[in-house]
Amino acid sequence: MYSIKLLSLFFFSIIFTVLVQAADQPNIIILMADDLGYGELGCQGNPQIPTPHIDSIANAGIRFTQAYVTAPNCSPSRAGLLTGKIPTRFGYEFNPIGARNEDLGTGLPPKEQTIAELLHDQGYTTGLIGKWHLGGAADYHPFRHGFDEFFGFVHEGHYFVPPPYQGVTTMLRRKTIPGGGKGRWISNHLIYSTHMGHNEPDYDANNPIIRGGQPVVETEYLTDAFTREAVSFIDRHSDKPFFLYLAYNAVHSPLQGKLKDMQRFKHIEDIHRRIFAAMLVSLDESVGTILKQVKDAQLDKKTLVIFLSDNGGPTRELTSSNLPLRGGKGTMYEGGLRIPFMMRWTGTLKPNQTFHRSVSSMDLFSTSAVLAGAALPENIDGRNLMPYLLNEKTGSPHEELFWRQGNKAALRSGDWKIVNMHRNHKSSTWELFNIANDLVEERNLATQEKEKLNELQARWNELNSQMKPSLF
Repeated sequence: MYSIKLLSLFFFSIIFTVLVQAADQPNIIILMADDLGYGELGCQGNPQIPTPHIDSIANAGIRFTQAYVTAPNCSPSRAGLLTGKIPTRFGYEFNPIGARNEDLGTGLPPKEQTIAELLHDQGYTTGLIGKWHLGGAADYHPFRHGFDEFFGFVHEGHYFVPPPYQGVTTMLRRKTIPGGGKGRWISNHLIYSTHMGHNEPDYDANNPIIRGGQPVVETEYLTDAFTREAVSFIDRHSDKPFFLYLAYNAVHSPLQGKLKDMQRFKHIEDIHRRIFAAMLVSLDESVGTILKQVKDAQLDKKTLVIFLSDNGGPTRELTSSNLPLRGGKGTMYEGGLRIPFMMRWTGTLKPNQTFHRSVSSMDLFSTSAVLAGAALPENIDGRNLMPYLLNEKTGSPHEELFWRQGNKAALRSGDWKIVNMHRNHKSSTWELFNIANDLVEERNLATQEKEKLNELQARWNELNSQMKPSLF
């Protein structure tokens, strides 16, 4: 009898310890916008399109003014976020589009550990809802990178509503409008535009909405469908630690705004901008629904909520603003790499804070790992942000940040930054900027500060020697 009591006590002790450890592991929700410009949110200074729900994350927590991603476009940026590494460190350099998403060998290498895999091994339930864009072949399915649940698509984009585009105003790129001319052609709620000089990509070709591993027919506006699935995920897993990566495809093209939201912005004369506004407000309402579900489930104090964009906005394509920054998606200037980024954790992070030192989307890996109680891998580039945010550590999480994508390259070191947009061309030249004094990167100091330029070039070359050639 005595031994049975001892055994019972032993098992109770183990169960109690596990329960305590689970209670100490916060839920982690990453809300990622797609192609959202640095200057588009209310909390980033834009008064035109109300974004109260996204702004509330900053108001209830911390807004980062110098937050960067690891690449100026979708796929390598996501690879950096999920692995905590500079993606060129393992050869993930370019942005697969269209049919290239299905190529064998094109995707996040199976040997690279993701946040989802790490958290899964710490007892978390993990879910991906939305855009994957890290490989469409079987080897790269989200299930094979640590996600328990997946609802979304695997390519770079997707229509929010398929033809015949019911309930939305749709603007599609075309080389030529009806009649053989250039400009815009408008008929009811369908617009053709030649402003980009090419046709709308074939986003939905071989790119179904998938639940788990099977294609499904989705009839809701896609932002709303992702919201529905996210609410369900939070509701079903509120009794245990979970990781939710909600990767919206809003405000990425194709441009499709719900009619009720279009009516709300009828005062915006440019139909192009009006559709973008409708898409952004729908995204904001989705974030509000997610935050309400967290509150209703009484998870506010147990949940770290993060909002960020995957890269700068493509202004000409979407009208997305990166003000006051130079450039946008696809460039190595601040407008391509610096993003809106904020987080809240009720009761842990103080509200209404602004963090002005350099951080990276890579830091979410390290921060999540430590919060979950995992040991940090040695070969990652991200930093655990919590000591900085809780004032336990001073200084900047990153004194330098490295970028490379084909002929485009950049390095930020302290307040200095070098940029080369044509690295392998005969006329290639590096530009040098002091970001602290010249946020808009207007004054190229390469001639005046040759010593600093040479120092940063040498450092870029040194870091580049650590990187691998592109996998695809």
